[in-house]
Amino acid sequence: MHKQHRLAKREDFNKVFRFGKSVANQQFVLYHLTKPEHEFFRLGVSVSKKIGNAVVRNRLRRVMKEIVRLHKDGITLTADFILIARKPIAVMDYEQIESCMMHVLKKANLYKKRKGC
Repeated sequence: MHKQHRLAKREDFNKVFRFGKSVANQQFVLYHLTKPEHEFFRLGVSVSKKIGNAVVRNRLRRVMKEIVRLHKDGITLTADFILIARKPIAVMDYEQIESCMMHVLKKANLYKKRKGC
């Protein structure tokens, strides 16, 4: 994922947590904050130690970022959002994770499938 699409600073995370809205399903919690002045979305990913060891957590982070990268054309461009993984995700395969992520993004109205896709 390009650097411009990353949410990395603690103050940015705190703004999204404090002023943003949250949506959840069994596998993910999504915090999002609309930023009309931005021309691109920014993503933050969080995977707790409760989910597994470092190997499992890093794999899940990579998978989550890859799914967002592949679907970035349909994601609302003017939002900062944070995806937090929940415990059931540790035993899921790629297709199930992708399906659950798309569900929570659509639930938050952050993902709209583009015409011609």
